[in-house]
Amino acid sequence: MSLQIGPYQLPSRLLLAPMAGITDRPYRDMCRRYGAGLTVSEMLTSDPSLLYSRKTQLRLVQEDEPLPRSAQIVGTEPEVMARAAQFNIENGANIIDINMGCPAKKVCNKAAGSALMRDTDLVKRILSSIINAVEAPVTLKIRTGWATSSKNAVVIAQIAEDQGVACLSVHGRSRSQAFTGFSEYETIRQIKQTIDIPVIANGDINNAEDAQFIFNYTGADGLMLGRITHGQPWIFKEINDRLSNVCTDHFLINAKTESLTNNISLQEKIETTLSHINAIHRYYGTDQGVRIARKHIGWYLYNLVGHDQILLKKLKKELFTIADASQQLEQLDKALQQI
Repeated sequence: MSLQIGPYQLPSRLLLAPMAGITDRPYRDMCRRYGAGLTVSEMLTSDPSLLYSRKTQLRLVQEDEPLPRSAQIVGTEPEVMARAAQFNIENGANIIDINMGCPAKKVCNKAAGSALMRDTDLVKRILSSIINAVEAPVTLKIRTGWATSSKNAVVIAQIAEDQGVACLSVHGRSRSQAFTGFSEYETIRQIKQTIDIPVIANGDINNAEDAQFIFNYTGADGLMLGRITHGQPWIFKEINDRLSNVCTDHFLINAKTESLTNNISLQEKIETTLSHINAIHRYYGTDQGVRIARKHIGWYLYNLVGHDQILLKKLKKELFTIADASQQLEQLDKALQQI
């Protein structure tokens, strides 16, 4: 099964979720390298006064990234968001993704992100304004609703299809859940049965078994991986390998698929870790790069040595105090070679 968004045929049905402060250019490159069919930028403001700030400029997709390039925008005013969409298209984006799923208080307190799901009329006006402003596919990311007791994702999905949205991503939690509890997939299943545009399932996808179950249960056209990719961009390859023999009629996994998975060696994982941290240093400059790299180092260490909590704490303590980029990379290399 393939996945198409507008004119773009994606090479994989596994997508990288947009994550603020995380899915920057180095991160997107790593996930593409391991088989992400589409990566989406960090959440970009629609505020015109901030579009040319260094922070926004670093978050923009770039014209030398592989096609298609998707940029996610957030805001509350239809006309302002439409101009932000045009700005991102002019700066290299091929797809505009609209954020109506972020549960963060600082976003929802401005009536943006998942707070928009409370106002279906405003949802309709935002979608119409953006779709009419750009000659590019527009996608939408939502949650199941504002609260568990008031799920309206099916209604929003119908509005999205009617307005011309090219693809819909659904996180299986309400805004009130944030990232607590567990995702539910019944709402995603209902959405898939209600609309004809591609539907992407998101939330609690931790391995190939989860991916298989969600495909089977929801009938979704693709899956969006978020927090599970932290410190292990190779998860895309691991899941794609396991799903390579999917039966296109029923999304069933061939019993032999597990044997087809190409195990990724520890040495390759180490080289990927070092390559990613080095890319962060180069992208942000050494001073800022060292600080940004620390959270990624923590995630990589957890995935590579997390079974040994004593060693993990020791390595994090040593590496997180380093302020020099070259020394940070050198010490990380030494630590990883001892695994």
